Amino acid sequence: MAITRQVITSLQRDGTDALGTRTLAMKLADDSIVSGSLLTVESNHFGILKSRGAVLNVYETGQYALETPDKPILGSIAQGFFGGASPWVYEVIYINRSKLLVRNQGIATSAEMAEMAYVVDYYIHIDSREGALDLITHMPFSGAVIDTQEVADYAGPAIEQAINQVVQVTKMEHINERIQDIREGVKAHLTDFLRVYGIMLNDLKVLIMPRDERMRELISLQAIGLSPIEAVRYYLALRMADKGLVSAPNAAAGVPFFIGGSPTGVFPLGEEVGVRP
Repeated sequence: MAITRQVITSLQRDGTDALGTRTLAMKLADDSIVSGSLLTVESNHFGILKSRGAVLNVYETGQYALETPDKPILGSIAQGFFGGASPWVYEVIYINRSKLLVRNQGIATSAEMAEMAYVVDYYIHIDSREGALDLITHMPFSGAVIDTQEVADYAGPAIEQAINQVVQVTKMEHINERIQDIREGVKAHLTDFLRVYGIMLNDLKVLIMPRDERMRELISLQAIGLSPIEAVRYYLALRMADKGLVSAPNAAAGVPFFIGGSPTGVFPLGEEVGVRP
């Protein structure tokens, strides 16, 4: 963001957009903004002019000569008379109206109190001038920008509540069968929540899986038709195979492994492992 020759623009010197794909809003306060300064608003932005907390105007795509309350004292006259600074303090806020990707992650618990990790990806955008005003009214700036991470922080509790309403009363193995119900619930909650901030919700994706890696593998084994005890045996066999143990097939089949003609761990007195008497 730069002011050169009193031209206010969201483009940087190399021509790239200062808001990018992660910034929802960016503000610039500068005492050189006076009547006659040129405000440029790109096709994917809204521009808002504020003075001392009050919104003076909302601008759509185009270039505008600003008319501010200091109009009787113009440009260089104002700066010279007030020692190089305008008597008014102005803020120009650029609002990104492009679709931005937001991600929320968290933990929910199933009916058996098993921890389930969830990932929610969704697209948002500001659709109207009124939405731009709602954003800067209800979501405060913690610095010079409002980015997608701040939106995720605000939306996190609403998403967690919507997911837990279904997950907490569903057994872990049946959660994916209800993923469509979970998605619709999250979409409804999130749409209502973001509307307060002037944000429109677009596409949404929900992914839920056991937080524990071992549990994910066991459920995957059951999904191919194995019983719970068979899934445990195959999981054990896979881990043994990773360690290079030759007894892995026996673990999968559920049969004893013999060394030197005797079951593992049972040897005649004085016999060493792998050595016949």
